[in-house]
Amino acid sequence: DISVINKLKATQGENSALGEENLTETDKFSREFFSTVAALSQTGSLDQATADKISASLAEKVQNPAQKKIYTLTDIKVIQDNSVTAVKTYNSTMDNVHSKYPVKENVMEILQKFIIDENNVDISVLEELTPIIQQTQGVISGMLKIDVPESLAALHINYVNELQKFSENLSAIQLFDTDPIVALGGISNFEENIDLMKSAVIELDGAVQEKLNN
Repeated sequence: DISVINKLKATQGENSALGEENLTETDKFSREFFSTVAALSQTGSLDQATADKISASLAEKVQNPAQKKIYTLTDIKVIQDNSVTAVKTYNSTMDNVHSKYPVKENVMEILQKFIIDENNVDISVLEELTPIIQQTQGVISGMLKIDVPESLAALHINYVNELQKFSENLSAIQLFDTDPIVALGGISNFEENIDLMKSAVIELDGAVQEKLNN
């Protein structure tokens, strides 16, 4: 993508004097990218196969961003009570948490406004993701504080992590102006992350309903 390459060039120029500890993922990649291209050009080794490998390296960075925060069972309040009463209380509390932090904005609509065409974007639109990130973090915070029946703990923490991934995903997209590689990773993985989050919700709700109906 021409716009991404141009962004890499700009980033390389703006950050050439930065220390390694201050570099974004795009800074690091752009240094490696242009150093490699320059070296291969000088030796006459920059053929199509090599160019393809460099492109594949960029694609891998875009497609496989690592989740920064991963929650474990030790981060939630697991109780040794799997009774119907405990599950009812859990379900009611979960409903209250979601009601306290309703997500009103539509992420896909925001992204559609952000991407004007293949070479132009509207960076200012990404600020509209901030309330969604804050609301999602609110839900996570609430879920970490409630009593979770042991039989639902694994599904509960899975849902927490999918929410965290979703939140990080949106935060990554907001970095388009300063760290485009991370942002592109967020954009390319958004639909998959949404599907995983929906699956986590469905599995947890299914387990709750099974407990309540037995």
